[in-house]
Amino acid sequence: MTATDLERVQDYHRASKHHPERYAPGPGGLDWANQPDPFRVFAGAPAIDLPLAADTHRVLFDHMRAGERPAAAPVDRAHLGVLLELALGLSAWKSAGDTRWALRCNPSSGNLHPTECYLITDPRPDLAGGVWHYVSRDHRLEQRARDAQAQPPAPPTAPLVLALTSIHWREAWKYGLRAYRYCQLDLGHALAALAYAAAVLGWRIGVLPWGDQDLARLLGLDRRDDFDPGHEEAPDLALWVGPREPDAAQLARLTRIERHFSGRANRLSQDYRDWPGIATVAAAGERPAAPSPGPAADPHLPSLLANHCVLPAADLIRQRRSAQDFDGLSPLPTQRWFAMLDALLPRPGVPPLDAWAGRPRVHLALFVHRVADIPPGLYLLVRDGAALPALRTGLRRDWRWNPVSGAPAHLPLYALALGETQVAARQLACHQEIAADSAFAVGMLADFDAALAAGPWHYRELFWECGLLGQVLYLEAEAAGVRGTGIGCFFDDAMHRLLGIADTRWQSLYHFTVGTPVDDPRLHTQAPYTHREPRDPGLHPSG
Repeated sequence: MTATDLERVQDYHRASKHHPERYAPGPGGLDWANQPDPFRVFAGAPAIDLPLAADTHRVLFDHMRAGERPAAAPVDRAHLGVLLELALGLSAWKSAGDTRWALRCNPSSGNLHPTECYLITDPRPDLAGGVWHYVSRDHRLEQRARDAQAQPPAPPTAPLVLALTSIHWREAWKYGLRAYRYCQLDLGHALAALAYAAAVLGWRIGVLPWGDQDLARLLGLDRRDDFDPGHEEAPDLALWVGPREPDAAQLARLTRIERHFSGRANRLSQDYRDWPGIATVAAAGERPAAPSPGPAADPHLPSLLANHCVLPAADLIRQRRSAQDFDGLSPLPTQRWFAMLDALLPRPGVPPLDAWAGRPRVHLALFVHRVADIPPGLYLLVRDGAALPALRTGLRRDWRWNPVSGAPAHLPLYALALGETQVAARQLACHQEIAADSAFAVGMLADFDAALAAGPWHYRELFWECGLLGQVLYLEAEAAGVRGTGIGCFFDDAMHRLLGIADTRWQSLYHFTVGTPVDDPRLHTQAPYTHREPRDPGLHPSG
């Protein structure tokens, strides 16, 4: 780390802020003919189809969200298919007129999906050892690299490695400089989606201490001739997944095996516009190989408040949608609201927050509009009690900080000011009505200066934590019979001024809103994989 790296990250953060009088630098208009392909494939790489078997796993969401897991499934090709289907696979196709687009289980800013997923594995039943790339469109694995020497097969309980990467151009096409933020939020959503999907199989996931350069080498991202300029992938995160954490010997074997790469990445769009600020912050925020802090879940928290959902987790995950409009009328039951907020507190063994290492660094400012028996106003959920003194000194000194009447004693929820908040929520969210028509809206406050002081790469991790919390809210909203929507467009410093934040100690990084959705009758829905033709499950050319 150098001071210059830290300054460059700080400079990017300032430059990518939206303001009421001007937005962050963007394309100025959308060139629809040049929209990047949302699906990456490696032409010439051998590929295999994965089974579509999520419907065979019927663990209830109510049980899973409370940390109850079924007996661990074998770590084989069939169950890896279930993991990827529920975490990153298609959930539906939507159409309006002649336009058709795919939805996925993991949400994405603008439905642009910059996140790509790879497997790094020992030999498995029906799956050779090597590096595999997941193609969500066809629920297929492409063999990006094969092991140069034969390896002994892994036992059925042996975990494997998942790796997540980002294609910055997919987001920059629409959002310009701010796109780097959205790529990191999407990483957090994907991390949580994988943790939920792993729990359906009785598995867990955890972050590996691998640096960006090592991950790029292992995945072949440093093979420049395999990618068109501007269409490369940035290494982000390596995870272990399975019934248990891998031992040092297995990890060493996976990282040291010589591999032969094949395939070339598809060009995503005909033209490409460079956004130098994104490359600058990506370089400044390069993540070194370093151990992650241990988990900081609170073992003293009582059992998670019930959200009373009768759906299997697999069904709930695939029905998740981003609401486009709310009715502006329906109140959210109080106990549902408390349960949603309680799910944002880390507990040992409870997904997806059990996958996150370190103390919570993100807290929630809540604009309450329509929650039964809760007066409208501005509230704050403090996810780590140790942060309360810094929050009280970093925000307006005249806030009330009154515990919320009727809230469970363990829920650190405070009323800052009472009164109508719809106008403020709408204005702060780039004048989007959905923030005011909701039951409540959220602004996520990150412990910004302290995190970056420990290393500029923690800038990315703050957004990952925000995205992870967003995915919790998405599924908790579905369980409560309502719907959520992430909001990436908001006026950063206007939010800070409202809260009385005069420096960069606390920064708002993500907004979210939950309410009763209004469906658009013009949209039609089709099942996700009816287009996939039955084929021989063995290897066949990809492209």
